[in-house]
Amino acid sequence: MILIQTPPVGWKDYELLDSGNFLKLERFGSFIMSRPEPKAIWQPALSPQEWERLSHVRFIPGAGFSKAGKEDSGSWEYLKKMPQRWTIDYNNIRLRLALTSFKHVGVFPEQCANWDFIYEQTLRLKEKLGRAPKILNLFAYTGAASLAAKAAGADVTHLDSVRQVVSWANENMELSALSDIRWIVEDASKFVSRQVRRGAQWDGIILDPPDYGRGPSGEKWHLVDNLWDILNGCNAILSPKDSFLILNLYSNGYSAVLCETFVRTAFGPQGSTESGELVLTDKAGRRLPLSVFTRLVR
Repeated sequence: MILIQTPPVGWKDYELLDSGNFLKLERFGSFIMSRPEPKAIWQPALSPQEWERLSHVRFIPGAGFSKAGKEDSGSWEYLKKMPQRWTIDYNNIRLRLALTSFKHVGVFPEQCANWDFIYEQTLRLKEKLGRAPKILNLFAYTGAASLAAKAAGADVTHLDSVRQVVSWANENMELSALSDIRWIVEDASKFVSRQVRRGAQWDGIILDPPDYGRGPSGEKWHLVDNLWDILNGCNAILSPKDSFLILNLYSNGYSAVLCETFVRTAFGPQGSTESGELVLTDKAGRRLPLSVFTRLVR
């Protein structure tokens, strides 16, 4: 069965107000922004004048930005006064947001369904194991998933190849009144390979890889070329009993069925899986699919 999961209706700090014409109109906390979204191929429900009236800021793509989803740097045009940095809350975590030159703001709100799963699985493992579960978050960005695991009592290792976003994640930890996450700036494939050689065992692994990326020393990451190897490495270091894994994929063209096939082929039949899409629903009821996931529970 394919699951369709959306943010909870009661999340007061986020709304998708409208979508279409390769754009989305979102409210984060008190501030509303318009930014590109390659999957919003329909017509908006609201008029261009209404989008401009509502928006505090809109993203202006650079010359290399395409509607098909190629990301290039751009700039933000302010339509109303708002800060460059602000915070939002989700359950027991707090996240600092900022307007970046690549249209991102530091959080992917559709991922809250995965944060909930991580929190619940960490609680399950903590009770079952009688200790803090060891959770590894790879390609961890600004750390919402790491914070969800830590808030539930995990021993968390957070890895990303970009030092600035690891610093951002550390700030989010402090804002959330949490502590003692282990921060690593490294290439994910190299780290997993070293963990395999050392015979390490992890109780939970979170994988949210990009389509393309670079390690801190210029290492190349290409999802098509590297995903299979890192999944096999994660299989070697994930505990065969009382553990969990999440694989989340944003790349266009990857389905939930394909995501589950990746996981089942790499990790074998042991444990149960659930797969699906993470979507945002705008106020006109249109569902905007943004990523696919598979969750393995042992």
